[in-house]
Amino acid sequence: MPVSYATPGVYVEEVDKGSKPIEAAGASMAAFVGITAEASFKTVDPETGERIPVESALNRATLVTNWTQYQNIFGGFTSGAFMPDAVYGYFSNGGGPCYVTSIMALNELDPSKATAASVAIPSASGKGKGITVTAKQAGVGGNDYTVTIKADEKGDTFTMTVGTETKSGLTMKKGDGFVGDVEFETVTLSDYSTTVPADGSYQLSGGGTPLPSAADFIGDVVQRTGLSGLEALDDVRLVLAPDLMMGYDGSSDFKDKIKAVQTAMIADCERLRYRFAILDTPPGLNAQQAKEWRMWVNFDSSYAAMYYPWISVADLSDSPQTTKMMPPSGHMVGVYNRVDGEVGFHKAPANEVVAGALDLELNLTKGEQSVLNPIGVNCIRSFPGRGIRVWGARTLSSDGSWRYINVRRLFIVVGASLDVGLQWVVFEPNDRTLWAKVRRDINAFLSTVWLSGALFGSSKGEAFYVKCDDELNPPEIRDLGQLIVEVGMAPVKPAEFVIVRLSQWAGPNAEA
Repeated sequence: MPVSYATPGVYVEEVDKGSKPIEAAGASMAAFVGITAEASFKTVDPETGERIPVESALNRATLVTNWTQYQNIFGGFTSGAFMPDAVYGYFSNGGGPCYVTSIMALNELDPSKATAASVAIPSASGKGKGITVTAKQAGVGGNDYTVTIKADEKGDTFTMTVGTETKSGLTMKKGDGFVGDVEFETVTLSDYSTTVPADGSYQLSGGGTPLPSAADFIGDVVQRTGLSGLEALDDVRLVLAPDLMMGYDGSSDFKDKIKAVQTAMIADCERLRYRFAILDTPPGLNAQQAKEWRMWVNFDSSYAAMYYPWISVADLSDSPQTTKMMPPSGHMVGVYNRVDGEVGFHKAPANEVVAGALDLELNLTKGEQSVLNPIGVNCIRSFPGRGIRVWGARTLSSDGSWRYINVRRLFIVVGASLDVGLQWVVFEPNDRTLWAKVRRDINAFLSTVWLSGALFGSSKGEAFYVKCDDELNPPEIRDLGQLIVEVGMAPVKPAEFVIVRLSQWAGPNAEA
């Protein structure tokens, strides 16, 4: 405002008396942490058209908006990680932009540190060494090979199949067909006994590279690495680490590693308040073991959800297998995004088809789910004629008020929106005029939330309330520089159990 008006005339002044609209914060931004084939930003050579690495993307949260962009930075599918399949499943299920943090790039590892997968096949008689089958190429790719032994009718020769290769008329005695003279393209044979090996199928294992530790996944906030590095990104709402299960061997040390990292994920979400963790269970668990796992990790938080079992997807890497089992978290986060876009974040991300899932590691029964659902294990089930669907929408909280995922996510989005939308209030004169403005802006924002269907009630008064007055802000509170606003919301909760009551009716003319 001018200090004085010295010259006659018309003076136009802008006075800020309008409302300051509060915009809804994003609800769907996902952040992946795991292993990739490579990790580098590239430029195109103008002469050859070749993509040349110019800067490392390792341990840097990188914004990716589509699968092609992911491939350009982090490479494609690889049998050494679940991350590519998880991100691909995320986009296939409706996922939007996301952050990807690669804590290990497989093409940058020292090849000499890789181990070759192998399996020891006993002899049919139980005597001697049997046969040891070892992958020719070191790395996790060898873990995909299965060896099948089938004795011939006379029992002195046998047939061996590895992948798509089959060798018949094999014998353990030197001469024609001696296994020591047989060459497979993918594996080598050693440790020969004098009797044929036992019939059966044998999976190679133990191949791979040194896996990231719990510390690698958790990272460091100062160095902006791992999960901790995501703290600097205010727009992240969903956090997952699918490669935490990579190389799972069922050992106590590996279980402790999973629990440590998932505990850190939950702690970060609770501390930062505006994000939600998607957790996987280990592979190979039946329903009872899944319950035992849930009881062992013993998480109690409304800021996380757990999914089970693993899903089967098309193996698009260079593996000889056509399908692979993988943790479902990447596909689940894509489902979250799809539901957010089609209906809204207030809808439970359940009873939705899991696009890209070909099968399940275990087809659960209704009775088995009745044990897992109450303890917060969200099951994925296959229904005839309806496909593979997410059939659970619970958090890991023991508090009934925070039982459902959509309720927690509603409060995450509203909280983040108010956090940003009310920044203008800081250092304003703390008087009744300010309180009225705050009430006006929050009421306007929650009205839009109610109109979207996120709040229960036939009127605004039933759906929410906003209080900011002398009772909440007496002199002693104002003297502390505080302004207290109380907001109450009635969230819409999912119809988890649909009960239809049937009875016989004699008709309207029947006697009472």
